Amino acid sequence: MNLGSVSRSRRWLVRIAVALVAAALLAPAAISGATYVLTDEDPGNLRASVEEPANGTTVISIQGFHFQGMANENKPARLVAVGPRGDVEWVHNGSGFDATWFYDVDPLEDGHLLVTATAADETLVYELDPDTQERIWTERLPIQDTHDVDLINGDRLLVANMREAGKDDRLFVYDTAADEIVWEWHFDDHYPESVGGSSNDWTHVNDVDKIGDGEYLASPRNFDQVIVVNRSTNEIDARLGSDDDHDTLYEQHNPQYLEGAGGTPTILVADSENDRIVEYARDARGANGSSASASSDGEWTRTWSVGTDGLSWPRDADRLPDGDTLVVDTMNQRVFEMTPEGDVVWEFHAPWAPYDAERVHLGDEPGGPTMRELNASGSYDLSGSSLSVGDSEGVAFWIDETFGGTPVEAQATSVARTWAHVTPWIRPVWMTGWEFLAAIAAGIALVAWGAGEAIYQRRRLRTGLSNALRRVSELGGR
Repeated sequence: MNLGSVSRSRRWLVRIAVALVAAALLAPAAISGATYVLTDEDPGNLRASVEEPANGTTVISIQGFHFQGMANENKPARLVAVGPRGDVEWVHNGSGFDATWFYDVDPLEDGHLLVTATAADETLVYELDPDTQERIWTERLPIQDTHDVDLINGDRLLVANMREAGKDDRLFVYDTAADEIVWEWHFDDHYPESVGGSSNDWTHVNDVDKIGDGEYLASPRNFDQVIVVNRSTNEIDARLGSDDDHDTLYEQHNPQYLEGAGGTPTILVADSENDRIVEYARDARGANGSSASASSDGEWTRTWSVGTDGLSWPRDADRLPDGDTLVVDTMNQRVFEMTPEGDVVWEFHAPWAPYDAERVHLGDEPGGPTMRELNASGSYDLSGSSLSVGDSEGVAFWIDETFGGTPVEAQATSVARTWAHVTPWIRPVWMTGWEFLAAIAAGIALVAWGAGEAIYQRRRLRTGLSNALRRVSELGGR
């Protein structure tokens, strides 16, 4: 056998080996795609783990995964009502009308729900009757991607307005009866343009709550802080965190205002990019010795935290009257209730991208004791979870565990975080995270194979291209 034949045989062996590896990597995803079924009875594999029955029905808003503004009908936006033992009581699907994504949901006094949703270039705010699944009324606001609208003073809407052109993000109050804005507060009157995010997502203000007469708690996520705005003076009365102070807050979501003993201002917040739930208290007295208030001066002290292991981009945390905390753990696709020590006692798997959760009978932002009042101050690890984390997050966890403590730990952590945050939005619904990773590896192998073939066959390809161009030239000259 001559050397040319040996070389050709080796090349074919390499080609066959690469083809077999690619086929093996793609096979699990292909099998999942052929066998996957998404049904109305089990939309997205909803399931629960219950150590202790929850105190009433929990309603969960699920944002729904999308990519470049296009909704994915297999990863739908919806509201899910879950009973005390994890049974699904009803599902309200956004694809039934023109809602693309769901965000905030607030229980109203009559048992109905106030829903904030977005569609195309507008925000939908409507009152939903859970029993009939009918909308009682709907307001359409000409603003984009709004995450929170609250009903205040009977017929007025308090709005967190992000993504305004020219960094014109604001808070405003809309009078539904008069059909007009009766108050507005612009961030650019109080912050330089150098802070925050890009021009098309400057503040990403994701939450606003009325916490007192003329006092609004707001969460400009991209400023890494929570603020209290005084409606009468238009000034910022209190501020927790500052831009790029990631030790305090890092792109937080949905803070809840609490008051501790003696009226101590306390803020519970999902510290999203730090993958933890934190509580801060501010010990201060007024100049005349009066009790502390949201507008008092003083230093914030972190009194309690849970995380960071076991959490992946939490976006909501509500204190319950019994001292437990209801948490939305977005990228782990779940909602859970935990004790002050971080022990999970109730858990519900809720894909895709849960955003907000409320115990319906407690109303909106019911509040509860602070951790100081419960004598539970400190830092705790999350424990007691019975549901495995999402597939994409499992890959991220493996990356962290494999490369932790190595010289590339920082780079691995960055890759793991990017993987966990990006892949759920683009991964086909029938693939697990590991299957998606295998498919990417197969694609890389096939691209490398193609590049290798192109390099090896470059002379033949060059000759073929030259001949083709010559024929075209000859035909054009006739």
